[in-house]
Amino acid sequence: MPTARRRTDTPPPRTANSEADVLRGFLGYLRTSIAAKVEGAPEPQVRTPAVPSGTNLLGLLTHLTAVESATFLGERVTDWQATFRPDPRDTVADVVARYRAAVERADEVLDACDDLGAPLPRPGRPGPSVRWALTHMIEETGRHAGHADILRELADGTTGR
Repeated sequence: MPTARRRTDTPPPRTANSEADVLRGFLGYLRTSIAAKVEGAPEPQVRTPAVPSGTNLLGLLTHLTAVESATFLGERVTDWQATFRPDPRDTVADVVARYRAAVERADEVLDACDDLGAPLPRPGRPGPSVRWALTHMIEETGRHAGHADILRELADGTTGR
């Protein structure tokens, strides 16, 4: 009789049952996954495009930093394509630290939001609802975490979360 394979990958989060807890739990899971996927990636592969579009690991996390900041903090982005291009002087540690700082600031904003249907605070303009912002960030982070999985495996064979 074959033995069951033991799971070595990090499973999805077990969260409380409220909608906010589920949404924030899954977003946190994805944020941690993509930061871990980029952290420790070797140079120069971390910034070397592995596909014709030019996508690279460092660029994905640079982009997600901008998306977090725009979505939850109201920062304006004028050139989304530029957010995929990390500064050549940035190290992996720099980009991961900047991403984690943006996530921390975003979480502080979310901690102050009681109503998922309420708009996120934006000076001088309306913000999206907290629910929409969380759902969008789950979609955006999940999509790019999948890209990062493939790029990291191509870079050095690392798989899993």
